[in-house]
Amino acid sequence: MLDTTVMNVALPSIATDFNASLNTLSWALNIYTILFAALTIPLTRISERIGEYKCYIIGLILFGLGSLFSGISGDTNLLVGSRAIQSIGAAIVFPLSMTLGIKLVGNGDRTAVIASLGVTQGLAAALGPIIGGIITNYFSWRWIFFINVPIILIMILFGFILFNFDDENKTKGSFDFIGSFLSILFLVSLTLGLLKGRNWGWDSHQTIITFSTFLLAFILFIYTETKINTPMIPMELFKNHQFIGASIVIVISNLFLVAVTVILPTYYSTVKNYNALKASLMLVPITLMIFIMAPLSGFALKKTGAKFLISIGFILMIIGYYGFSTKGLDSFKLAILFGFLIGAGYGLITGPITIIAASDFKGNLLNSSQSVAGVLRQVGAVLAVAIFVTCLYGNLGQAQNKSMNYANNTISKINLPGFMKDKIINDTDKAIKNRNSNDTKKVNTGISVIDNQLTLSLRNIKSETKKNYIFAFKKLYKDALPFMLLSILSITLFDKKRKD
Repeated sequence: MLDTTVMNVALPSIATDFNASLNTLSWALNIYTILFAALTIPLTRISERIGEYKCYIIGLILFGLGSLFSGISGDTNLLVGSRAIQSIGAAIVFPLSMTLGIKLVGNGDRTAVIASLGVTQGLAAALGPIIGGIITNYFSWRWIFFINVPIILIMILFGFILFNFDDENKTKGSFDFIGSFLSILFLVSLTLGLLKGRNWGWDSHQTIITFSTFLLAFILFIYTETKINTPMIPMELFKNHQFIGASIVIVISNLFLVAVTVILPTYYSTVKNYNALKASLMLVPITLMIFIMAPLSGFALKKTGAKFLISIGFILMIIGYYGFSTKGLDSFKLAILFGFLIGAGYGLITGPITIIAASDFKGNLLNSSQSVAGVLRQVGAVLAVAIFVTCLYGNLGQAQNKSMNYANNTISKINLPGFMKDKIINDTDKAIKNRNSNDTKKVNTGISVIDNQLTLSLRNIKSETKKNYIFAFKKLYKDALPFMLLSILSITLFDKKRKD
């Protein structure tokens, strides 16, 4: 999960080394997300037939090789291909981690295993940008991949020590090839459409065809799964209203978490002029509280029930969002405070949700529940990028137009020759447009062109432009508040207290 977001901060450095555009390089991010979401479910079914222990080791090897090849890659094509290998390995390992963890410790410590894995999964999305920022700043972007290799080798060693490969339960029966194909098709088209819709245009032919493919494949998938004896996803999972509730909350909570962990570093690097490391470190309060609250809430589930924990979690996240929509982005101390609240809120949600998603399922049902949960986490993250980045670009466009109008009106009132006014207006418009079209460009750098020409008279333009861009980010979180309030209704799907 961590490798889904770890590359975000390193992209500018990789683009410089490869002499590639960020748009081209974004496929190194997209291929990982798309394949992870699309292959998790069918690869889980395959592992049940080949042997979970063997497949877990194979998954680790693929992930390790993908990491190694990503680190040594010298061009975009090799990096994208290596990330694809890495993603296939992750799609195998992720759902099996829960099942094998429970097998190794026994059902007596089931809650502890699930809660522990919940912490790591919750931390992963928030830790990615931080780790990426630290490694890129002090070492090289290549080490965000190389660092995986020794960890994977240790995990493989422990696997050979702990696993009894001669005593593996293997599922018999036919493999659902039709369901596998349809699940891959609808998940690829869904994630591809969400990731590329903004670039293509949400009303473009490519986007419409992609989402139409998703809808048709999804309907056919549901139909075939209800008719087959060995379905790709057992429909029995969705007879459990607790699992349905957990699935909905997984998507919503990850959506609202990733919307912060992706957008905030962009704000601090472009508006506040923080370097990549300092911008990513602003997420530390969030990750710290997830680390603390996720296990505590998991163990508190039996006593308090899911409704209480999840509702409090959403309320804390709502307060955090409200803070960032008002004063949180203006003050370092308030940003830390509201980051703590968002992290604590997500921690209170992800702890019990991870346990509830596993429910009392065993064997194939447990594998299926975890593969579905893994896919839904990816869907939540992709939705966050699609919705919030699209809205942010719209807000920044409005900020640009407002700033240009203000600048033009201000300059037109200055007592200068017409040709000079035209030049200043032209330079000002270019500076403001550059700020909006290139997120890695600092606001003040663009505006400094204006300062050099009319230091005193045009100082207000610089201030007004910065204010408009700050408002663009604030509005993003303000507009999300009504939807966050509605998300609290998801608690109606849970029992008051967990039954054992």
